[in-house]
Amino acid sequence: MSTRPQDLVRPEVLALTAYHVPPATGMIKLDAMENPYHLPERLRDALADIVHGVSLNRYPDASCSQLKGALRRAFDVPEASGLVLGNGSDELIQIVAMALAKPGAVLVAPEPSFVMYRQIAAFCGLRYVGVPLREDFSLDLSAMLEVIGREQPAAVFLAYPNNPTGNLFPASDVEAIIRATPGVVVVDEAYAPFASTSFMSRVPEFANLVVMRTVSKMGLAALRLGYMVGAPAWMDEFEKLRLPYNISALSQAIANRLLDEREALDNQAAAIVAERARVQRELAAMKGVTVFPSQANFLLFRLPEAARIHAGLKSRRILIKNLDGSHPMLADCLRVTVGTPTENDAFLSVLGELV
Repeated sequence: MSTRPQDLVRPEVLALTAYHVPPATGMIKLDAMENPYHLPERLRDALADIVHGVSLNRYPDASCSQLKGALRRAFDVPEASGLVLGNGSDELIQIVAMALAKPGAVLVAPEPSFVMYRQIAAFCGLRYVGVPLREDFSLDLSAMLEVIGREQPAAVFLAYPNNPTGNLFPASDVEAIIRATPGVVVVDEAYAPFASTSFMSRVPEFANLVVMRTVSKMGLAALRLGYMVGAPAWMDEFEKLRLPYNISALSQAIANRLLDEREALDNQAAAIVAERARVQRELAAMKGVTVFPSQANFLLFRLPEAARIHAGLKSRRILIKNLDGSHPMLADCLRVTVGTPTENDAFLSVLGELV
């Protein structure tokens, strides 16, 4: 008698598609919202000493106490708020979903947004309800409030700025959603280094607000470090689902040092914001291209024959994200990460030849 996965795996998991990361060796890589800059040489040299001092034969500090202090200092985490760390923000999304996955519980998010909200809801057993954005990708507040009132969700996830559209929803709309939601509202600020506003300082105002962030977009993606901040009562419950030793000793040691020297990372973020404005202007000037406003480190744009354009860029060793077909509202849409000036010039030059 043979046993097949189809006989034992939950049907909602069988229906999922694994998250795919395309190979990028030899490419100009503008598809994953990474910071394109290396650390300054003096900090790269310092990493050798940091690694030398890590006891690789010992488990890391399970409480991450020193790292939590560095995060609180670096990002002005409210003193009375709780803090939970994750292996990237994906693990934190999963922790929240697992904690709230009572029978019949609902997770609500606008759409299109970060694909992991829907995917993690599915494999944690939450019913997912997506609320379409307006045609221009702005938040439809009345529709969100109607769904919240009808579904009484255990959680609402709001990417702020939104991914993949890049826009920042009005703070007053986010506040209205927080006040209307009976469960937790997770404001996912993965792109905070490039945005003009944040809800971090407002965490103490709302008992059900959780602000989630990652250090990935600011240039430390390899560390796989995310964190979420909220009322201690909520963070205490989420902490119970955090696996022991989920933040490696190397990640802790490197982050402890680099977070206390944030000026270099902040300067890189400022350079990315400046390049974002330039790339946006040049995209907008191209015939047939519609580029959408962004407060992230990427730009969403629409143009005819997006799949052909994407393939043409890839054939010239430039990798961006093809979103055509991923959601009905993203028809003919591509997303490009803001790279270095040289990378951006190469992308714009080839794109200009293809359109």
